[in-house]
Amino acid sequence: MSANWKNRMPMVVGAALLVAALIVVARSQPVQAQRDAVAGPAPRYSVIETQGFNLLVADNATNKLYFYATDKDVPVGSPLKLRASLDLSKIGREELTIKTHNLENMRKKDEKKE
Repeated sequence: MSANWKNRMPMVVGAALLVAALIVVARSQPVQAQRDAVAGPAPRYSVIETQGFNLLVADNATNKLYFYATDKDVPVGSPLKLRASLDLSKIGREELTIKTHNLENMRKKDEKKE
């Protein structure tokens, strides 16, 4: 029986090496290019507030806050337009600057009549 064992030893070693090589190949992952950063568990946009004629949205990917509103005296369902934005990465500074957009026809609060 020892002669049979010695004859089969190279075959057993070869099979073990083949199995080890297959395991290494299966566990290695190829390098792949990615288009964009993989989205995390948080959503890209968060709606902070809306009242039908305005919308306040946070862009979680770029750390910006956007304010949209309709023009003054327009019917319900009119398009919302970007009115202002704020870079949230500057939070904590003593002063923040709001970047304004399209404020020509912005809604104005009615002045109280006395």
